[in-house]
Amino acid sequence: MTRMSVLRTETAQVDFGNKGPHQGVKVFRDYDRDLTIDCDVCVVGSGPGGAVVAKELAEAGRDVVLLEEGPPFGARDFELEAGSSMQNVLREGGTRATRGNMFIPTMQANALGGGSLINSAICARAPDWVWDKWNHETGVELDAATMAPHFERVEKFLFVEPTPAEVQGPRNMKFKQGCDALGISSEPTWRNVKGCKGSGECFTGCRNGAKKSTDVSYVPAAIRAGARVYTSVRAEHVVVDGRRVVEITGHMVEPGTGRETHGVRVRPRVVVLAAGCMQTPVILQKSGALGRCEWVGRRLLLHPGLAVMALYPDPIDPWEGATQGYHSLHYLREGMKLEVLWSPPAVLAARLPGLGRAYQEHLKTYDRMAPFDVIVAADRSHGTVTSKRNGWDPDLKFNFHDDDVRLIQRGLGILSDISWASGAVAILPGIHGIPEVLGSKMESEVLRTMKLRGSDTITAANHAFGSTRMSKRREDGVVRDDGRAHDLDNLYISDTGIFASSPAVNPMLTVMALADRVAQKIAAQG
Repeated sequence: MTRMSVLRTETAQVDFGNKGPHQGVKVFRDYDRDLTIDCDVCVVGSGPGGAVVAKELAEAGRDVVLLEEGPPFGARDFELEAGSSMQNVLREGGTRATRGNMFIPTMQANALGGGSLINSAICARAPDWVWDKWNHETGVELDAATMAPHFERVEKFLFVEPTPAEVQGPRNMKFKQGCDALGISSEPTWRNVKGCKGSGECFTGCRNGAKKSTDVSYVPAAIRAGARVYTSVRAEHVVVDGRRVVEITGHMVEPGTGRETHGVRVRPRVVVLAAGCMQTPVILQKSGALGRCEWVGRRLLLHPGLAVMALYPDPIDPWEGATQGYHSLHYLREGMKLEVLWSPPAVLAARLPGLGRAYQEHLKTYDRMAPFDVIVAADRSHGTVTSKRNGWDPDLKFNFHDDDVRLIQRGLGILSDISWASGAVAILPGIHGIPEVLGSKMESEVLRTMKLRGSDTITAANHAFGSTRMSKRREDGVVRDDGRAHDLDNLYISDTGIFASSPAVNPMLTVMALADRVAQKIAAQG
C-alpha cells in the first residue's frame, strides 16, 4: 500500500530514562493540518489488545497504523500524588463510574499503553475451566491447548515471572502468613516486570521503568517493524460499505483539554477495534455499524472488588513492596480471588473512616496498615454500555446481583480471618452500618452475619469485559472466536469486550493471548 501522510518530519521522543522507548511516536504537537492515511491494517487502541495485534502484524509485513486517543507518558511524567496522576492519565479524570443499583467507580486509562500503564502488572492465565464455560455459553471452540502457545508467546515477550521475595515487602508477606496459618493456598503473583524495585507505585505509573506496559514493550516493537503510531488521535466513526469498513474518521485531541483540532481519515484494508470494552461499543454505536447486532454494548461484566484494612501492632512500612505481590486462588472456582493491595496515600486516605480528630487518629496508623481485597467474577451481574448523544464518554449501567453481593461478603469474612491469623490487632472494614473499627475476631463475625447490600460497600471495579462478546452464532454475540465481526468481513475486535464471560482472574494476559491469536488469523489471510 502507498503510505500517505501530511505530518512534519519531526517525531517525538520521550526520555524515559531507558533509551526513549517512545521514539517514533507521533504526538499532538506534531500535527498542523488534517491527516489522511492509506494502510493495510488500522488498529484503534494501544492497550493490551491493540498493541499486540499491531506488533504481530507489522512483523508479518503488514503496513500497520496504530491510533491512540491519549498521549504518551514517560517515567518523568508520573506523579506520586494520586490526584494529578488520575487527572492526567484516567478517563473522565478518574471519576468514571457505573450507575444502577449502586455506584461503582472504574479506572480506565486514556494514554499510550492503555490500562497496562496503570495496572499492577498482574499476569494470570484464564483457567482451563473458563474456556469450557465460554464454549458452553456461546458455542465458541477455544480450549486451554489452543490458547497455550499464545499465552507462552506473550509471557516470554513481557518477562512474566512470579514476584521475587526481595520485592515482596512486609505487606505481601503478612497476607502469605495469614493464608499459611489457615491452610489457604497462596502464591506469588506473576507480573510483567523486569527490574522491579518494589516501590508500590504501579497505579500512578512506574517511575522506575520496570513495568513492561505495552507502551514500552509491544508498541516500540511494532514501530521497529514499520508500524506508524499516532497518539492524541480519537477514532470516532467506522464508515461501512456493504460488508466492509472502508474508512475510519476522527479528530486530533489536545491532551488535558480534550479540544478537537484537525481531522483524521484512515483508509485501511482491515480494521481492528481495541479501544476497550467501554469505548469500542461507543464507536460502533455512534457509527451505526453492526446496527443489526443487539449485543453491542449489551452485556457489560465487571469484577467488583472490596477491601478490608488490617491494622498491626507495630509498623510494617506497607508502602514497601510490590503493589500486588501475593494472591490466593483457593476459592477461584467459587468466583473469588483474594489478594494484597496497595494504593497511593491520597486514595488510601479517602478510604479511611471518621471525621476531624478521629480521622487524624486513623491517619497516624498509616504505617501499620495492610489492605487485603477480594474480587468476584460476578457473572450474574450485568450492565450496558451506551453512547451518549453528546461527547464520547459512555453511559455505563450495572446492577450488582444479590448473589454476587453475598459472594463478596463471604470473601470479606475470609479476609478478616487472614488478617487475624497474620497478627492484626484490628480491622477497618469500610462497611456502612457496622463499627468503623473491629477490634477482635468475635467482633469481625458481623462481616459474615450482617445482611449486606451492595450500596453499603465501597466497591470498585477496574476489570471490565463482555460488551462485544464472542459467539459461534451471530444471534448470540458480536464477533467470532477469532475476533472477526459476524456482520462485517474486515472488522475485528481485540479487547476485553470479546470475552464471553468472566476470565475468573485479572483479564490482561488473557486478552493479550487472544490478541496474539487474532493477529495470526489476520496474517494468515495474506
